[in-house]
Amino acid sequence: MAEPKKLRQIARTFVADPTSGVCVRDRLKGFTVQDEKVLRLVGAHLGSLASTDLAVRVRDALEHSTDTWAGRKRDLTALSSSRWAGSITKASHDQWALSRRAQHAHLQSLDAGIKTIARRLSLPIGEKGSRKAPGGYRSKGEWFQKTRRLHVLEDRLEAVRADREAGRVRVVRGGRKLANTRHNLAAARLTEPQWRQRWEAARWFLAADGESGKRYGNETIRVTPDGEISIKLPAPLAEYANGKHGRYTLTARVAFPHRGDEWRERVSQNRAVAYRIHLDVSRGRWYLDASWQRKNLPIVPLEKLQSGEIIGVDMNADHVAAWHLDTHGNPVGEPRRFDYNLTGTAGHRDAQLRHALTRLLHWAGATGVRAIAVEDLDFTDSKTREKHGRKRRFRQLMSGIPTGKLKARLLSMSTEAGIRVIAVDPAYTSMRGDQHWQKPLTTKTRPVTRHQAASVAIARRALGHPIRRRTPPPRQHQSDAGGHRSAQAGPGDRRREETRRPVTDRSRELRTRTGTTQGTRATRTPKTVRDVRSHQEWVQDSLLHTD
Repeated sequence: MAEPKKLRQIARTFVADPTSGVCVRDRLKGFTVQDEKVLRLVGAHLGSLASTDLAVRVRDALEHSTDTWAGRKRDLTALSSSRWAGSITKASHDQWALSRRAQHAHLQSLDAGIKTIARRLSLPIGEKGSRKAPGGYRSKGEWFQKTRRLHVLEDRLEAVRADREAGRVRVVRGGRKLANTRHNLAAARLTEPQWRQRWEAARWFLAADGESGKRYGNETIRVTPDGEISIKLPAPLAEYANGKHGRYTLTARVAFPHRGDEWRERVSQNRAVAYRIHLDVSRGRWYLDASWQRKNLPIVPLEKLQSGEIIGVDMNADHVAAWHLDTHGNPVGEPRRFDYNLTGTAGHRDAQLRHALTRLLHWAGATGVRAIAVEDLDFTDSKTREKHGRKRRFRQLMSGIPTGKLKARLLSMSTEAGIRVIAVDPAYTSMRGDQHWQKPLTTKTRPVTRHQAASVAIARRALGHPIRRRTPPPRQHQSDAGGHRSAQAGPGDRRREETRRPVTDRSRELRTRTGTTQGTRATRTPKTVRDVRSHQEWVQDSLLHTD
């Protein structure tokens, strides 16, 4: 008899932290020629200082300290102001830290690719793989090409590891993608002057961090509650000031239609607000971003959320499948499907995600649930060609699922709606949903898809209930001495997520526990006849005599 499949350990379910950052944007209208000239001069001057400071920070590498940070800020203060210098040095430090994290992720990706290729090269050509591990390569030609790629990846790994140990990072102010576009202007449908305008605008620096206790929460870029904007000019550009203390006041006003009341309340109390001014070159529009951080957000424990109803969400490449479950883990009402089309520009794709999640949250608010359950997905190791080889369509499907954007958007939007997000382990949710919930929930008028069944499994795991649903026995055996055999295991029962044991093992355990091999009650009279093969004749069972 084959051994039952051993399942991996299920990670714990947890409540995702709500987003504490807020960012709003408004367009700057009514600019004069002088306003635009001053902003371009300030952005170019501070951008040059930011590029120089970032180069110094990269050269410092692991030798960076608070003393070197203070020295960089001191040098920048003479060319700008103390607050501009603080914003520039902090941005350089954050950019270096971000590059280090990306470098670490690149190392992990290279190491995983090398291990996969080395394993496949060690297998015989044409050997089939398993469900979790790919087999050997299909031909000698492919095997030879992969040996060459293995050497290339090993060289890259050695170079990146050397940079990692030395603390070197590769950073491009303005973006590497835009820098590479300079060599492919025809494909990007840009001329050299058009590209130059975008490149210079991307390298400007017009951002200032807020400071609580100061006037309107920011001394560098100050915005009054009625929308007036003034900028503290750097020392070399003080001649362009049209106000007191070297400040320049813009003619444009902002109102922030979205969260305007919250922003006005914050600046009226002199609480910190960070601002960023930037130019959209393709549209010729100036924008102002205001951001701040909310503290002391309420923390809701998992046990409290599990005591109420919940919505399970299954994320896919082109839609979100959801189902509403009650406290006991039973589906309520009809399943929902929220489609989105991830084609076109980045703005169009982002709008599609926001529209789908808005409909999901509106439905969640109408049902009165307090939490939404999602899978804690991470397809980083599933998108590489080293793991899946020629399965290009499968890799494109995995890459098409916007897990990161969906989770980030869902967290931020659900926080505003007052709904918490519960993250569960994605192990076996689709398989168990298809096996145990798709067929029982399907009716003549309601076909249930595999993804909708998976949403039920996700919600049940978030509620602490087992995913597996035992198949009911035949009608005549649904009530016996052991009780209803389709009963679910309790949330605290051990090994409830494991594969169910074979029927022979369970029957042997029942006979051992009861001490008898008779499956029926003693008072029941047999009504069947027995076929005794050894005598080749029919024999009637003796009747029981009861007084």
